[in-house]
Amino acid sequence: MKEILNDLDRWRSAGRRVVVARVVDIEGSGPRLPGASMAVSEDGEVAGSVSGGCVEGAVVAEALELLASGEQRLVTFGYSDDEAFAVGLTCGGTVHLFLETLAGSDDDAGLFEQWRTAVLDQRPVAIATVVASVAGGPVIGAKILVGEGFEPLGTLGDVDLDRVVIRDTIGELAGGRTGVRHYGPHGEAREEAVSIFVESFAPPPNMLIFGAVDFTGALVRVAKVLGYRVTVCDAREVFATHRRFPLADEVEVDWPHRLLERVGPRLGQRDAICVLTHDHKFDIPAIIAALATDVGYLGAMGSRRTNAERLQRLAEAGADMTAVAERLHAPIGLDLGGRTPEETAISICAEIIAARTGRPAASLSGTDGPIH
Repeated sequence: MKEILNDLDRWRSAGRRVVVARVVDIEGSGPRLPGASMAVSEDGEVAGSVSGGCVEGAVVAEALELLASGEQRLVTFGYSDDEAFAVGLTCGGTVHLFLETLAGSDDDAGLFEQWRTAVLDQRPVAIATVVASVAGGPVIGAKILVGEGFEPLGTLGDVDLDRVVIRDTIGELAGGRTGVRHYGPHGEAREEAVSIFVESFAPPPNMLIFGAVDFTGALVRVAKVLGYRVTVCDAREVFATHRRFPLADEVEVDWPHRLLERVGPRLGQRDAICVLTHDHKFDIPAIIAALATDVGYLGAMGSRRTNAERLQRLAEAGADMTAVAERLHAPIGLDLGGRTPEETAISICAEIIAARTGRPAASLSGTDGPIH
């Protein structure tokens, strides 16, 4: 919903009733991922998109009917191969949408305002919404909101279900994931009586690049394409300048371990640290400080000889060598055979993606099974 927030604010301030449609699941090709949203005001004005044009007209009709009936619901639309081709896909599919009125009750209005504040402040926040339920289960549309800086808000109507959903939603938010989870009526695992759509709104992941070297500029460019908020840090003032790295969000003149002392507690599984200095006086304290954080990816550049010496120095400095073996990617990057800074940057980011998804970094042509 973040992309339609300005339109929602405008309509709400004018006193208009609004229906929000959110993609909760897709089958086959999907022009928009779960979490994509579209809003329809009571006078038929539309904001956002849920399919790139395949089913928007039908969604408008459903939304206006919902405003008349007040029945929040899960709806399913299929689109043909021809319709999919028109929006850049190779084949058709099915999209599952949840339609609901915006802030339909005082409780929902309070949740919406808390969500809106968190999004505008760029603080992590997630909404868990009941999108399907058996008779006697939680009410369709019931919500729980979790996020940084406040206690969970809302209820699904059952204490045990609330507890389990809050726990799982916090976990999904930490990983920046959006999707449907299934439970029994009281939060039982491996049951499908209740479907909960968890939508995470997280700030861009952080990439900290230590070392203002020749490879850094290329890595900054590739990381920005992938949506990272990039910080370049080097203790050498002459090299760490915005002129050299204009695309970096921040350029810090400091020792890497001192920067991590300040920002380390905020790093999580979506974030990455890339140590490119291959100079032991910078590398060793930076890696030890990084191991004390929850950062999801930690990599260090250098030849195999440099890395062997680095491991010895880490052991001598008292580093937890089990953690080093489990978490440190060194030499950094996938073995793509790249030589240029740009090719090296792609190999690093490819390894970050593989580490996050837990997928083996193999060519798709040499594997079978689902791609996604």
